[in-house]
Amino acid sequence: MVKPQHIGIVGCSAEGAALCYQTICTEGAKLLGPHAHPEVSLHTPSLADYMACIYKDDWRGVGDIMLASAHKLAAAGADFLICPDNTIHQAFAHVEARSPLPWLHIAEVVAAEAAQRGFLRLGITGTRWLVGSEVYPEKLRARGLDYLRPTDTERDEINRIIMDELVYGVFKSEAITYFQQVMSRMKGAGCDAVVLGCTEIPLIMSDANSPLPTLDSTRLLARAALHRAVRGVAPAA
Repeated sequence: MVKPQHIGIVGCSAEGAALCYQTICTEGAKLLGPHAHPEVSLHTPSLADYMACIYKDDWRGVGDIMLASAHKLAAAGADFLICPDNTIHQAFAHVEARSPLPWLHIAEVVAAEAAQRGFLRLGITGTRWLVGSEVYPEKLRARGLDYLRPTDTERDEINRIIMDELVYGVFKSEAITYFQQVMSRMKGAGCDAVVLGCTEIPLIMSDANSPLPTLDSTRLLARAALHRAVRGVAPAA
């Protein structure tokens, strides 16, 4: 009998990593049968270690922390890796060639979903580091998709909500209202969907309360990992 592959999760912020892990475990049953899911290992260093590098714009240092997790997960038996954190994908160029295991790239997963659903112009939300980077634009352009970044004022407030509230598990109605305002502006500027490009944003925003269809990077990555892990495994009866 072919077993599902072992998924390694390179964690960064706890809330996003937990949502990704939970999605893999709970949705695994749809593919593998009651209570079943692939083997999953999660390694998470202190978020403060990552932030110390990010505040210094030291993306090689971020990559080194990711690689340390990668090696621990490889030693634990993982077959491939995912990272449920959009921001630290800025360090991916320092990671991929040196990694002991292959990775799924979160922005590539989201871009593939956007293209498959026929979206043409995406609003990008996330930390100020993420929305100012090429993590999403590079993957979207490769599929012929247009995009819109938040304004400088929007970046600052979204970043504050993420770093001061969401990563601590604090969810306020005022934050939801602010995201709705930003997404409404993006809709008015021609966007037909919005990327929830911080893995904590799906904890407060979804299709149910967004003015635009949402691309939930956390759950999309988890589902992509699930499908990769069960490739070649007989489906549940």
